[in-house]
Amino acid sequence: MTRRLLALSVVCVTIVAVAPVLGGGLDGTRGDFIVWQLRVPRVLVAALVGGMLSLAGAVFQAVFANPLATPSTVGTIAGATLGALAALVLPSSFVLAGLPATVIGAFAGALAVSLVVAAFASSGRAGMADVLLAGIGVTLAASAIATGLQYTADMRAMFAAAQWSLGHLPQVGYRGVVVLAPVVAAACAVLLSQTRALQALAVDEDLARAQGVDVGRTRTIALVAASAGVSACVAWCGPIAFVGLMVPHIVRRLVGVTQRAVLPASLVGGAAFLVACDTVSRLALPGRELPVGVITALLGAPTLVFLVARRHR
Repeated sequence: MTRRLLALSVVCVTIVAVAPVLGGGLDGTRGDFIVWQLRVPRVLVAALVGGMLSLAGAVFQAVFANPLATPSTVGTIAGATLGALAALVLPSSFVLAGLPATVIGAFAGALAVSLVVAAFASSGRAGMADVLLAGIGVTLAASAIATGLQYTADMRAMFAAAQWSLGHLPQVGYRGVVVLAPVVAAACAVLLSQTRALQALAVDEDLARAQGVDVGRTRTIALVAASAGVSACVAWCGPIAFVGLMVPHIVRRLVGVTQRAVLPASLVGGAAFLVACDTVSRLALPGRELPVGVITALLGAPTLVFLVARRHR
């Protein structure tokens, strides 16, 4: 049954990915440019980012044994925002390997903040509640520094930061695919290799230890790999909220709670979900385009309220 659902998910993501690429009025040189230089790269980046965010969300929910855990739990989003804002506010024309200062700053900020929490989680004395509190503390600290930077920013930097914070997927060419694909592939491979340990950890930490799972090592590997993949995605596209929260919950209703099914299904489902949301954002307003983060937030906010209410009951 699980394999059939996974196969069906692959078919669905293929259909969802192909639909926005094909369309009417795309003949000739102009049509080739729109399809191969604009739409195909955009779909590929959306699939990479959506799959990574969703898989990271499923992993965090297993590691923290908390259905409301997301990639922002360990401060990744706050760190990326701080790094991107610092690159926009501080005068700099720094470019590395063709990547602008905003992307480099966001990636460095997200990874630095996440590694602080991961290092705390790797200690044998830290429980899950302690790690969650550490993530909240680091997030608040990064947000406070970002607020201070905003106070010193000019209108140009503030407008650029506001645009970046909404999340964006438009691509010209395959630069984003080349940048993201190696990082996302490596992070996903590492996370999927920890499926058995995450299954035991999601049930009970003591049970995981009794089954021979090195809880500290598994926790550290999961947090570092997920944070690295999410950091790359957020640095390139900006923060896209709620994907890592919604998709794993939808997947569990379809394939059950076994991590062997949840993790790969979340990867595939997240890719299809973000491609679909990006298509809606592109077509919702004729002649204009909404940031994809607006669409995911509109869907995610009611989902979060529903999950909190359901958990309370």
